[in-house]
Amino acid sequence: MVDSGFFRVTASAKLPTRHGDFQIHSFGQHKHPETEHAPTLCLTMGLQLDKIPLVRVHSECITGEVFGSLRCECSQQLDEAMARISYHGSGAIIYLRQEGRGIGIENKIKAYALQDQGMDTVEANIALGLPIDARDFNQAAMVLKALNVDRCDLLTNNPDKTNALTSAGIHIEKEVRIHVESQHPTCAHYLQTKKEKLGHRL
Repeated sequence: MVDSGFFRVTASAKLPTRHGDFQIHSFGQHKHPETEHAPTLCLTMGLQLDKIPLVRVHSECITGEVFGSLRCECSQQLDEAMARISYHGSGAIIYLRQEGRGIGIENKIKAYALQDQGMDTVEANIALGLPIDARDFNQAAMVLKALNVDRCDLLTNNPDKTNALTSAGIHIEKEVRIHVESQHPTCAHYLQTKKEKLGHRL
C-alpha cells in the first residue's frame, strides 16, 4: 500500500469475521494526526491486480449498526456488503465516519424526533436548517488510490457515490445494486423517501 495525498495508512491488522477473514486499516492525516477524531476505516479482502474488486462505500450509522435500530437498513447493507465481497473474493468496504449523512449523531436524533411527528428524513433536515446530505465521498476515492485500486465494481444504490468516485479518477466498471428487505414500517417509509427525494436506485 502507498500513501495517497491527504491520507496514509496508520494501522492495519487481521479481522476475522463471520463472513471470512478481512484486513482492517485505519487512514489518518499526513499533517496533525493528533487532531483527527474519527479516522476513515477500510476492510479489504483479496485485493489483486488481475481481478476487479467489489467495493462498498459505507457511511457510519451508530443507531443501526450498534443499537440495532429498524429506522434504516444501514446495518443490513453493511452485513450484505461483507457477505458479497467474501463470496466475490476480492474487495473493500470503505467506512466513512459521517454519521447521519454527515450531520452527526446529535442532529440525527433531533431529526428522528421530527420524523416521530410525521416528517420524512429530508423534511426533518430542512426544518433543522441542515443539509439533506452533507457527506463527502472524495475520502473514499483517496482511500482506493492508497490501496492502488483505480477501477472497481461499486456496490451501491446511490448515484452520488458513483459520480464522486468517477470525478476523482476511479473507473466504475459497473454498479451492483444492494437490496435488503425493510423490517419495520418506519424503514419502509425511509426507503421510499430515499428513492423519491434522493434519487437512490431502489
